[in-house]
Amino acid sequence: MSEQTPPNAVSATADRAQSDIGRRIARRREELGLTREETAKRAGAAPRYVEYLEENATATPGTSVLVRLADVLHTSVAALRGGDADLPPGIGRAAGHPEMIDLSDEECRARLSTHGVGRIAMDTPDGPFIGPLNYSVIDGAVAFRTAPGATPAMAVGTRVAFEIDHIDEALSQGWSVLVRGRARAVSAPDTVRRLEELAYSAPWAGGERDMWVCIDPVDISGRRIAVR
Repeated sequence: MSEQTPPNAVSATADRAQSDIGRRIARRREELGLTREETAKRAGAAPRYVEYLEENATATPGTSVLVRLADVLHTSVAALRGGDADLPPGIGRAAGHPEMIDLSDEECRARLSTHGVGRIAMDTPDGPFIGPLNYSVIDGAVAFRTAPGATPAMAVGTRVAFEIDHIDEALSQGWSVLVRGRARAVSAPDTVRRLEELAYSAPWAGGERDMWVCIDPVDISGRRIAVR
């Protein structure tokens, strides 16, 4: 069996992929820890063809090829084509015999990993707020960038919750990790410089977001849904 890709690790292959379908094939393949050769063999295709699909911007695979690839990658043709990009996760049916399993602290931290997109939950003068943001885990804290006047900046000095999750539509499985702790602003130049050096990505939302906030975990818990 091929070596598994670490949670939240960014795939160099997926980053090289040029077409939307190619990026989705590469990303899903490496989520499952499959090589191109393994994927091609299971789909009844040549490894060079899988490479072509992943890296060629003009690649337009036929429906029969996508059906086989979707089956191998435990996903759907619509997902590979991006047809479900504007739909919420979890619209499929529940599995027949699901089991809820608590994650250990080590498993929670492994899924939290080094970076990704999560949701912060906090109180505001206008009521409860939950919003997505890019984050990095640096020195054990959940760090993110925001703008001084943005809602997430209001978390500073308060207790907040931060949640990440993953849903596997094809298998009706998934997991979530919840971090609870106190948010603090980071302003010391040396510390800010370190955060900027270690952070994986700039905020996807763009704009001027030069205020750093860290959430120091007080409690971390998680659960996953498995299918017997």
